[in-house]
Amino acid sequence: MAAGGYLDFEKPILELEKKIREMKEFASGEEIELSSEIVSLERKLQKLQNEIFSKLSRWQRVQLARHPNRPYTLDYISHIFTDFIELHGDRGYADDKAVVCGFVKLDGQKALVVGQQKGRDTKTKLMRNFGMMHPEGYRKALRLMKTAAHFGVPIFIFIDTPGAYPGLQAEERGQAEAIARNIREMSVLPVPIIITIIGEGASGGALGIGVGDVLLMLENAWYSVISPEGCAAILWRDQAKAPDAAEALKVSAPDLLELKVIDKILPEPTGGAHRNHQLAAQIVKGELLASLAQLKQLSTQELLQRRLDKFRSIGIYDEI
Repeated sequence: MAAGGYLDFEKPILELEKKIREMKEFASGEEIELSSEIVSLERKLQKLQNEIFSKLSRWQRVQLARHPNRPYTLDYISHIFTDFIELHGDRGYADDKAVVCGFVKLDGQKALVVGQQKGRDTKTKLMRNFGMMHPEGYRKALRLMKTAAHFGVPIFIFIDTPGAYPGLQAEERGQAEAIARNIREMSVLPVPIIITIIGEGASGGALGIGVGDVLLMLENAWYSVISPEGCAAILWRDQAKAPDAAEALKVSAPDLLELKVIDKILPEPTGGAHRNHQLAAQIVKGELLASLAQLKQLSTQELLQRRLDKFRSIGIYDEI
């Protein structure tokens, strides 16, 4: 990553922004009129940003999805919802801080929010386990999703994980069973479930809270059965081949929309969601409200049948 939180392919943007900033400071300090020159450079910057971000490779999108300043679940909760009450624990082992769960209001409508949460610094990264859920995290999420279903309130899910925690303790506590149970139980929850992939969506770690009625995806997020690095390590025994793996896996939002894995791509602010958290959240909020309004028109039977048909239609296969 380049200096100042910029990615390597953003270096031309960094240099031009630095030039604009220096010109503004010079004009202010020397009391010189340079507004026309500054406006010209700002137009050039906008054109450069549009050019770079309209031609991103799949690997560059993966890098953006991992940007350390990208908004996480708690950021979206603070900008989109009100009256957030976080609830904890799976009532069996522990409280997994890699996943945040709680009841909220969306423009006055009661709902449940479930979302994977990463940390910003070393302390919070360790506390949140880098967004990698343990078995008790999936059980906590399911416990509260069932509570939401009992009270008839919709569920909003935010996915952002490099995968489920792969450690020995997670396996000992039933990681695979917890993910499988969530997939089964979520398929029949009788309330609307709207899922948004806000960053990384890797493997069963994402799928364990990823069964719902509408699957939205931010344009610079990624979603795949395995991370590019994991795929490269298996196929080529070389993680440096991750960019090639990202291309082969087709991890980007346009790929997944074409394959009918997701339902809609949500645009991000120019330069990525990390540039403007509030605008990114407003874009997501608008789509959550629109999707919820459509799902509320369906009966419970129609909702569940539509959900089943959605997942049965994913993929391409031949019948002999």
